[in-house]
Amino acid sequence: MPLTYLQCENAKPQSKPYKLSDGGGLYLQVMPKGNRYWQYRYQFNGKQRCISLGVYPGVSLAGARSALLSAKDNVKLNIDPKLKRSAEKQTARYQSAQNFKAIATEWHEQNKDSWTLRHANYVLRRLELHTFPVIGEYPINQLTPAIMMACLQKVEKAGPEMARRVMSMCSRIFQYGIATGRADRDLTIGLKYGLKKYKPGHYASVTLDELPLLVRTIHTNDARLYKQTNLCLKLMLLTAVRTCELIEAKWTEFNLANAMWIIPAERMKTRKLHKVPLSIQALVILHQLKELNGKRDFVFPSISRPRKPMSNATILKALANLGYKYKMTGHGFRSILMGVCKQHLGYRHEPVDRQLAHVPRNSVDRAYDRADYLPERIVMMQEYADYIDSLIHNQPYERPIVNKHNIQPHGRNTSDRTTNQNQFYNFTIAQTNFGSSYQAISDSTASSVSTGEERIISKTLQGRGKPKELLESRGNTKLH
Repeated sequence: MPLTYLQCENAKPQSKPYKLSDGGGLYLQVMPKGNRYWQYRYQFNGKQRCISLGVYPGVSLAGARSALLSAKDNVKLNIDPKLKRSAEKQTARYQSAQNFKAIATEWHEQNKDSWTLRHANYVLRRLELHTFPVIGEYPINQLTPAIMMACLQKVEKAGPEMARRVMSMCSRIFQYGIATGRADRDLTIGLKYGLKKYKPGHYASVTLDELPLLVRTIHTNDARLYKQTNLCLKLMLLTAVRTCELIEAKWTEFNLANAMWIIPAERMKTRKLHKVPLSIQALVILHQLKELNGKRDFVFPSISRPRKPMSNATILKALANLGYKYKMTGHGFRSILMGVCKQHLGYRHEPVDRQLAHVPRNSVDRAYDRADYLPERIVMMQEYADYIDSLIHNQPYERPIVNKHNIQPHGRNTSDRTTNQNQFYNFTIAQTNFGSSYQAISDSTASSVSTGEERIISKTLQGRGKPKELLESRGNTKLH
């Protein structure tokens, strides 16, 4: 006989569990503690099975009967209702675990080995700041363009450029979700039209006309920058490497005897080893830094945490203290090198571009152009350093004559000048202060130079004594 509402309501607990049958395999089981459960007993593949249909009174008598009909339909289709429910729970649990944060973290883990450590930390930090607090717990398939737009507009208040960077990261995460079968589409498509119009600019840098004042400002150090910071600016000016490549430099990367700085691939943006020729002026600065930090791993250690490199914000802060806030950045020194070498020293684009460790723009050049122009870059970086020195002294820059035929690197006729290559490079450093104390003098009068500096500078010059092939390639002039 079917159960009634009153029978279900008045079912009292007893010392042992007992059942109230509703027919068709459905019954209400009453437990000693008063809990009441709907259960359905059925035969499946010749075996007795039992499945719970809910707890009374949360599931009413009518609700239990409806669930019973659904379970019986599954049995008729040869589907075990208990296994089906278990599979649905596992699927729901899996989908809820596939939230945006989980997939973004997995995407980051998948790609971090192909990034520099600095970039990997940057990406994760941006996701943690701007996306995880807002959409991190959403299952990725429950996100909508409206939710994503609200997240990006919140980031946009802090900075329009950052909003676009975060949107780009999210797009890659959605594409990863699509590739792994957990997302249906990229929700960031078209969202850029909901953001404010923004025209990205270049890193701030002084013009070549403003360069002399900047160089003298760094040299005089009227702002009384900390010595290490001032030397860092000077070395950045002379090497034009990226800020992170400079401040994270270690002494083990420098071959001072051969005047070469070899930056390992894992620290480069391009993930390729990069050689930076060191001018005489740069060597002098490195000797000063050696006296300051020679016992540290990093060339520019943090003052408060010497086992870590100095902060990249130090460069911007130093330039601001010199009066160049929003006018000059660490990256701006790279623009200076490009401008000086091409406009004032007349170098071709290729060696300057390699010096800046740029990747060739088109796929053909990337595949076939493997030249590093190192011999030419060695001479170029010394000429560039000499040009910077001429700005410090406020004197016109005169390029050296480099061969007995009076032909400069560009093939210009210089019959009115008689100084040859060997005479020009027959000098050392009189003092170790960069700028005003730097002068080209005879070896015989360089008594103030330490023995170590003499040895390093001497080896440097010996390695730079045969520029014949280099000069021919630059000037399109055959030297005999």
